[in-house]
Amino acid sequence: MKHWKKLLIVCAAIAGLGQLGAAYAGNDGAMASSADRSLKGDQVCTECHDENDNKAVLAVYKGKHGVKADGRTPGCQTCHGASEAHVKNGPKKGEVGGKRGAVDVVFGAKSTLSTREQSEVCAGCHKGDKRTHWTASQHDSGDVSCVSCHTNHTHQDKVLKKATQPQVCYTCHKEQRAEGRKMSHHPVAEGKIACSDCHNPHGSAGPKLLKKNTLNETCFTCHAEKRGPFLWEHQAATEDCSNCHTPHGSNISPLLKSRAPFLCTECHDGPHNSKVPVAANAGGTQAGLTAVPSENYTGRGCMNCHSVIHGSNHPAGALLHR
Repeated sequence: MKHWKKLLIVCAAIAGLGQLGAAYAGNDGAMASSADRSLKGDQVCTECHDENDNKAVLAVYKGKHGVKADGRTPGCQTCHGASEAHVKNGPKKGEVGGKRGAVDVVFGAKSTLSTREQSEVCAGCHKGDKRTHWTASQHDSGDVSCVSCHTNHTHQDKVLKKATQPQVCYTCHKEQRAEGRKMSHHPVAEGKIACSDCHNPHGSAGPKLLKKNTLNETCFTCHAEKRGPFLWEHQAATEDCSNCHTPHGSNISPLLKSRAPFLCTECHDGPHNSKVPVAANAGGTQAGLTAVPSENYTGRGCMNCHSVIHGSNHPAGALLHR
């Protein structure tokens, strides 16, 4: 009798272990199933990635990509794929130096995907509107991906904040950073305007990734008083603001390409000049100016008299005097 009791106890123990093993197997199966993970969202990832993770993976919940109450919020797998190799092929318990397989979609310099393929993942949600012209834009064609500028696993994406956005842009645009430190400059460094106030980094129908179709229309967004129409137009200003101004910075105020009268004489060679020819250059060719300025304006600026240089509505303002 005692023998049969012992046998029953052993059988029950074996059966219990079998059920426990099946439960663990079931959990592992659910963990490995991409269909189940798509229902659980980020629960699979957060089984390993927590607040003590060396990589700030969970910082994504502090930004716009981690607002749980927003139905548009993507899960980890929306961007990184189901990542079976990463989930299933981790280091075994007690194994030292073991590594997990990579996730399906890695972003950044270590990615096996091209920059365009990386950006296409983002375009799954972010398309249209300001990003309509992204494909074949200067940045897209220049091997720049979304993550070249944007950082998602952080509480604050620097490129979205006016005060820190220039730091991101200047990573590549070093010439513009240098110009922005000149005496006369747009107040980018002061945090009053950002690069994206004039430019659309995702592409545009106009030149230089400008938000508007032309440079003048972009400038008039802030400088509306220069728009006109005027009774008396200044052709240089009407054609293109960059005929006289440089957009990012200059040592000549206000953002002028050169000083008057030299800036003005690039177009105007008229009544204020004398008849004395300028000496030839070293190569024997005529110098840029055809005559030496007369005493009428030597040491003076053209704007001393022609003060409304962008245009005039005064009946007697044909010479932009008033």
